[in-house]
Amino acid sequence: MILRAVLRAIGQLGDDPRFRRVLWTGLALTVALLAAFYVAFVWLVTWLVPDTFSLPWAGEITWLDDVAGAGSILLMLVLSVFLMVPVASAITSMFLDNVAQAVEDRHYPALPEAERIPFLDAVRDTAGFMGVLVAANLGAFLLYLLLPPFAPFIFWAMNGFLLGREYYTLAAMRRVGRAGAMARRRRHAATIWIAGVLMAVPLSVPILNLLVPILGAATFTHLFHALEARSARV
Repeated sequence: MILRAVLRAIGQLGDDPRFRRVLWTGLALTVALLAAFYVAFVWLVTWLVPDTFSLPWAGEITWLDDVAGAGSILLMLVLSVFLMVPVASAITSMFLDNVAQAVEDRHYPALPEAERIPFLDAVRDTAGFMGVLVAANLGAFLLYLLLPPFAPFIFWAMNGFLLGREYYTLAAMRRVGRAGAMARRRRHAATIWIAGVLMAVPLSVPILNLLVPILGAATFTHLFHALEARSARV
């Protein structure tokens, strides 16, 4: 069931303009957000570090602000690489309702019109998801240092759980509301986590990781309908 959902999502990934529109919109907003954060960070560093100060025996020091500025650039380059994927995933989540609709239009045309998620609700959910995703990945960085041989498995398990939870909820709440989505998510927790891990594995691959939000939304839309059909047969 999971592999069939993934393959059907991949089949639509390359030829649906709505998928590409979500991808480029999410990437543009991500780059803009990281650039704004960098400008604010550099301004804070230059404001905190004095232009000149004096030390005993050394005299007047005039180069500290230059060193701090160069160091802030290096730090932000490292952080941007580390945070690019979770930030892009969270921002793109605001527009994944369009991906789910594209999937249903092509593969489930007989369904009634889905409930559209209000934009402000999507922004609120995105902010919460981004906070959890960034905090979890920063926190897991300590585990990577303590348990380096297990770092890939920790990364996949943790992000698989978070991605599965987010994308299944997105797909389900369009059809059964937020409360119904949460109830079904608890019922199918193991299947959702396994599918989420399959989405988390490409996060380790540069460039490919930027497609994960769209692929995840499409995959979990298929998975939601497959699980609903299976439940109806039982």
